[in-house]
Amino acid sequence: MSRTREKKKNKALKVFLIILLIIIILILGSGFTGYMYIKNKLGKVQYEEITKDKTELGISEETQKKESQMNNFRNIALLGVDSQTDDYSTAYRTDCIIIASINEKTGDVQLFSIYRDTYVQMEEKGKTKFDKINHAYYGGVQNTLKTINTNLDLNITEYALADFGAVKDLVDAVGGVEINITQDELKYINNYIGNVNEVTNSSAKRITKTGNQKLNGVQAVAYCRIRYTEGWDYKRTERMRTVLQKVVAKAKSMSVSEINNLLDEMLPKVKTNIKANEIMSLIPKAMNFNIKESFGWPYSTTGVHINGDFYGPAATLESNVVKLHKEVFGQNDYVVNSTVKAISDEIEEKTGVHETDKINIGN
Repeated sequence: MSRTREKKKNKALKVFLIILLIIIILILGSGFTGYMYIKNKLGKVQYEEITKDKTELGISEETQKKESQMNNFRNIALLGVDSQTDDYSTAYRTDCIIIASINEKTGDVQLFSIYRDTYVQMEEKGKTKFDKINHAYYGGVQNTLKTINTNLDLNITEYALADFGAVKDLVDAVGGVEINITQDELKYINNYIGNVNEVTNSSAKRITKTGNQKLNGVQAVAYCRIRYTEGWDYKRTERMRTVLQKVVAKAKSMSVSEINNLLDEMLPKVKTNIKANEIMSLIPKAMNFNIKESFGWPYSTTGVHINGDFYGPAATLESNVVKLHKEVFGQNDYVVNSTVKAISDEIEEKTGVHETDKINIGN
């Protein structure tokens, strides 16, 4: 598999675990029943509106139609920016992109991450260009949603945003997570622990053995950053989802007082356009949510270098979007719209990557 050299700079990978919808909604249902109490807690979240115009968000006319099967799904973008201190300016990138897709009829919740190097069409400074999907954030969160919707034919209007520091604090708040460290991972994790310690002014210990063991916040973030084992950046994305699932499991078993402390610590670190009353409306449904196995997207991809930079185009965008709509949204007769078709064809032309060149990613 083609890959890029990681630039040698002190840069921590900033990832986002589900703070707002999956964790918070589920744990609220476990103990806090007072409406005003919950609403007050949710008032700690940073609220920031974006456009409500679906066309401006890149949602196709077909998907906007009332009879569209996509209307049964509430898709929310969970974004992790590579800032260091709760700075969500557009100087950064979304190195973690997870879509939480809630089937509002069945209660199934499907989580899938979009690989940060995925080569897609986007707008930047008023110009249309092709670039890594994590660079769409240079145009802000609204541009990120538009890029995802346009290329994957989705209907995302909602987002939750956090950064690296929030991940460390979240893992620590749930008392750490149990992770199985392999021999290959042990080779790299301690260098990352040292880097995260430096960035966060922490003193987490090195990992000295393989096998299942409890990781604290610094160690868990370091684990998420590993990208040089088999599977490269795709395996790194899988590690993020593993930590996410471990955090959810721990949070669901916490006591009321522990949850209270978790909310006070974490909610102010989250930025979203989902209002408190909208989150409140989901709470009664949350106890019936069924979080399904997560996966990474594109399903089939490969790596190419263009002008010296590494990109991960889908092989092909069209076939991967079709598979996504069939497997997640049950659209067995789905055909990509003309926009996705045109983007897919241009990606093939620009990268030389065709469906026969694909590498199927294990999830």
